[in-house]
Amino acid sequence: MDKIRLLYVENVINRKKRVPRQELTFFLALDNLDYDKKVDILWAGEDGVWRTLAALYVGTPEPGQEYWQARTGFRRTGKRPLPGNIRFCLRYESRGQVFWDNNHGRNHVSEADSGIRLAPGLTLLNSTHNMRLHEHQQSVPVTVIIDSSIQAEKVTVHWTTDNWRRIRKTSCRTQRNDANKQTQAHKPFHHGAEIWKGRLQVGRAFRLQYSICYESRGRELWDNNNGRNYAASHEPLKILILNLHCYQEDHQDEKFSRIAKAITERAVDIVCLQEVAELWNNGQGDWNSNAARIINERLATSFHLVTDWSHLGFDKYREGVAILSRYPLLNPESRYVSDSADVYSIHSRKVIMAEVRVPYIGLLNVFSAHLSWWEDGFKGQFERLSEWAKSRRNAAVKATLLCGDFNISAGSIGYGQVVEANEYEDQYLAVNARGLFEKIFKVNDAHWGHLLADDYRIDYIFMNKAGELQATSAEALFTDRDYGRVSDHCGYLMTFEPK
Repeated sequence: MDKIRLLYVENVINRKKRVPRQELTFFLALDNLDYDKKVDILWAGEDGVWRTLAALYVGTPEPGQEYWQARTGFRRTGKRPLPGNIRFCLRYESRGQVFWDNNHGRNHVSEADSGIRLAPGLTLLNSTHNMRLHEHQQSVPVTVIIDSSIQAEKVTVHWTTDNWRRIRKTSCRTQRNDANKQTQAHKPFHHGAEIWKGRLQVGRAFRLQYSICYESRGRELWDNNNGRNYAASHEPLKILILNLHCYQEDHQDEKFSRIAKAITERAVDIVCLQEVAELWNNGQGDWNSNAARIINERLATSFHLVTDWSHLGFDKYREGVAILSRYPLLNPESRYVSDSADVYSIHSRKVIMAEVRVPYIGLLNVFSAHLSWWEDGFKGQFERLSEWAKSRRNAAVKATLLCGDFNISAGSIGYGQVVEANEYEDQYLAVNARGLFEKIFKVNDAHWGHLLADDYRIDYIFMNKAGELQATSAEALFTDRDYGRVSDHCGYLMTFEPK
């Protein structure tokens, strides 16, 4: 497919204040090859002079694609006539390459005052720009351009906010030439094509999906985005888990800054940290040296923070866990889940949790945990954690997320304890190896079991399977491929959306 392509050109002459003015609009789509790009329209009017007009980004209709637009206007004066009929082509520069849409070497043509003309081969165009809903946005405008030859009589948007469990319908209206109602009541204002507009009242919904039905001469035509339907949603929830290694890193302060930089740049919403250390100070602690506090203060905007410690670490630190959140942390609670609560024992393990009300998603119970190895008490610790998590659930809670360092490798006996009860699922595996979980732990097929043999993860987000969220992406962070190593653990960044 071409990297850049014309969608429509608008060529209109109006006579406001009795001075003729010609306005040109170029609307185009291109593949998003790189952040650094330049997009131009090269065009010439009847005077034969070629000009360069810069295009600007206007939206992302779907992943990997962008809409760009260029506009210019001219007033006729005694010395300068209007451009009239124009010829033009599109140019796209990115990654040291140049891509063209010049109508196969013939250039595109737009006649003076021809209105909107769709590109050759296009008869319908949904020119709605963005796949993302903005904060506080409760309605979505839909703009459809239809070639006049179709003679559309009715345009209806069929849409849903709950994955098609309930289907709604919104009629669109077409713009008419109000100045000529008596003589041209049925002539669209943009006489090369018709523009139909509707507005979908989505309220507080997280996600919108829709398709468009056109009725013409007793038949229906559908535009469902080539079978994918059109979609728009709010930003997914982003959760990062990371074991900080309890002040044991070289260049520790610089690594704290790198962690804060990643949280800011990747727009993380919730961070669950383990081995969060502060100086022991005879058991009284030292808030100024608390690792979670330091990271939080280096964010572009500080988060809400709850933290607690469980035992003496490396003979000089109070070692514990923390949750940082862009949204308020409600009803926080911490508990020892280990048999021991002796602060001088490394096997004393405390977990912290809080409720987080995420806009457009709902109430979540988030736990930050650092449990012991299997031989040092994992079984009982996870049983207590699971019972605690169950006790905090109610009808308002959309999902329970157990996050952190569990000190059990994927496929181990401890891992089996977590997942074989069919209550929690490993979200990293759910995203990156869809179906593998069921093959190993439901079907119990030995043929698939070896696939976890090289999976050395001990850090997880386990989510209750009855929850109303789903993981949509999962990746390792703080590796040589991104921000570099900051701990003896890598972090894991995962995104979540409502099912």
